[in-house]
Amino acid sequence: MISSFPPIIDQNAETLILGTMPGATSLLKQEYYGYPQNAFWKIMFSIFDKLPVSEAFQEKANLLIKNKIALWDVLQHCERKGSLDIHIKNHIENDFDSLFTEYPNIKRILFNGKESHKYFIKKFGQIEGITYYVMPSTSPANTVAFEKKLQLWSEVLK
Repeated sequence: MISSFPPIIDQNAETLILGTMPGATSLLKQEYYGYPQNAFWKIMFSIFDKLPVSEAFQEKANLLIKNKIALWDVLQHCERKGSLDIHIKNHIENDFDSLFTEYPNIKRILFNGKESHKYFIKKFGQIEGITYYVMPSTSPANTVAFEKKLQLWSEVLK
């Protein structure tokens, strides 16, 4: 059984980005998107004109907080061989009812890939007052070019 991390969030958060479950490298480092080939942090730092990407995880988290973005995963626990979402079994979702009660300014969710959206919708459906965006996964397993991923993420986050 593997477990996700606590959310990166504060009271000003208006946008919530949701992954499915951290991959093996991220779990090892205990950092969101810790796998160097994952484009997540490069996309975030590019959108908010802060390149190069900081090596310090706290600086990465601060960039999101400063821009009213929260980060979490749909799943709290699951079993999975390797890092691919298709291998997830016996999953338990995070407590979104409590999250949205505690952080009422969240008005949109960006799903980092189709799998996170699939797991979320299945359990929670469409939550009134929150707009959903299914974004191209930042994972290197998604072969869409970086420039295209950056463009699509920018259109929603700018």
